[in-house]
Amino acid sequence: MKTWKKVLIGLGAALLVVVVVSATVYQSRKNVITVQTGKAQRQSLASVVSASGEIKPKTYVNIGANAFGKIVKLAVREGDRVKKGQLLAQLENVQSSADVNATRASLQAAETDAVAAQAALRTAEADLNRAKSDEEKAKLDWERAQGLYRDQLIAKQDYDARKATWEAADAGLAQAVARVAQAKAQKDSFDKHIAQTSANLTRVSDILQKTLYLAPYDGVITNLPVREGETVVMGIQNAPGSTLMTLADMSVITAEVKVDETDIVNVKLGQAADVTIDAIPNKTFKGHVTEIGNTAILRSTGLAASQSAVSSQEAKDFKVVIALDNPPEEIRPGLSCTSKIITATRQKVLAIPIQALTVRQRGDLEPEKPAGGKVVQANSTPDPAKEKAKKEELQGVFVVNKGAAQFREVKTGITGTTDIEVLSALKEGDEIITGSYKVIRTLRNDAKVKVDNQAPVKTES
Repeated sequence: MKTWKKVLIGLGAALLVVVVVSATVYQSRKNVITVQTGKAQRQSLASVVSASGEIKPKTYVNIGANAFGKIVKLAVREGDRVKKGQLLAQLENVQSSADVNATRASLQAAETDAVAAQAALRTAEADLNRAKSDEEKAKLDWERAQGLYRDQLIAKQDYDARKATWEAADAGLAQAVARVAQAKAQKDSFDKHIAQTSANLTRVSDILQKTLYLAPYDGVITNLPVREGETVVMGIQNAPGSTLMTLADMSVITAEVKVDETDIVNVKLGQAADVTIDAIPNKTFKGHVTEIGNTAILRSTGLAASQSAVSSQEAKDFKVVIALDNPPEEIRPGLSCTSKIITATRQKVLAIPIQALTVRQRGDLEPEKPAGGKVVQANSTPDPAKEKAKKEELQGVFVVNKGAAQFREVKTGITGTTDIEVLSALKEGDEIITGSYKVIRTLRNDAKVKVDNQAPVKTES
């Protein structure tokens, strides 16, 4: 055989070997899945609940109109700091002042009449005492005259005269008693008149006082929607009254945020929080939770769920109030803010990336039976308990072990920003599958995998 033929035969054989080896390698790698992995490692975690809202003072009051009238004086401007009892505004009070003066004069006249009635009562009582003395003297004289008349020591004329004197004194005593009763009745009448006039004075004084608006506590005027010369009205049942101004106590500033209903169970009083204010960028303010709402708030309307006439399945929030520890001087009510409430912390715990967690049904994790296994008759009835057990959902992760993905059921603890605490089934350094999301969602137990943790190359669009 010629040399060139031998060379061609050798090249053909070598090519055949390469083809066979390539086909074998391709077939062996055909069912291998490329995955990304991470390590289970110890780290410190903090569980955080994020919520948005606005800045509000802890104590504020909308000062509304207590009477109908025109504003004749506005003693403050928006942004002014005021002290408790300081005059804020004054309404027109000509009629109310006149009513107070007239009622006060009536009260003084009633008090004078009461003094005169007291003097008349004392005079009547003195007359009563004198009438009693005269009646007793006349009675003694008549009784003495009766004895003398029986003994015929005095004339009938003297006897009749003493009897008439006693009867006159007795009538005078009765008249004096009546005068005392009359004087007491007049005194009681004037006392009641004083009480009535005093109550009327309290009423008109209250009306006059309502034309003056004083600061109920130290604070800042945060809203002043009226101007001097405007007419204000007080509210009635179906119509709100005029609001003169808003006074806020800026010594305690809070962030009032709305927490999603799925997170509210983790929020507790006293928990620390970080608050950022949109108007003050690049700064974080410390605070703590001081109030947690008990009634859900409908996200679409902002009303309490208990106020809704129909049952709703829409998303709900709960109000949470966070007191700022050191609020800045430039802070203003109504500024938008975002809070991060730290609901739990763990130090040096075993943690994995959150995206590594997945859910599988117990039946999907059971190994497949070989083809020559026991054949189940078509008309046999499946066991409901076993079928229910197969559909039980298990939370776990896939661990890479000797080139295969093995599912391990795990128990978890608190959730951090990107990682979650693992309480069982893993140890530090275990290699777990973290991506991609599509692979983790469809990956089967004991599937062959290939680890590729290189960053994907971004392509130009």
